[in-house]
Amino acid sequence: QVQIVESGGGLVQPGGSLRLSCAASGIDSSIYTMGWYRQAPGYRALVATITSTGTTNYKDSVKGRFTISRDNAKNTMYLQMNSLKPNETAVYYCALHLSPGKYYWGQGTRVTVSS
Repeated sequence: QVQIVESGGGLVQPGGSLRLSCAASGIDSSIYTMGWYRQAPGYRALVATITSTGTTNYKDSVKGRFTISRDNAKNTMYLQMNSLKPNETAVYYCALHLSPGKYYWGQGTRVTVSS
């Protein structure tokens, strides 16, 4: 059974940093693209993705502040978020891209950016 579990969310002040983790089990995540998304009204907005070979892609608004990475030995992906802004408050989800249009999702971790 595939499980995707996020952790690392919490309350941070504007300008602060958080590191999210996404642990996969029941599947070798290293051979799949994985991504971070955040909940927007009516949909989950892409934040960043990383392919099996380490190629990364970022939403324009987070470039230079967020870094996505993965540790294949640990079957885990990360999102380092720096200089966080209040409008980035959201539930952040990890997804494993199994095939076009088919994803395994985690339960989400809440990030609150507030003073």
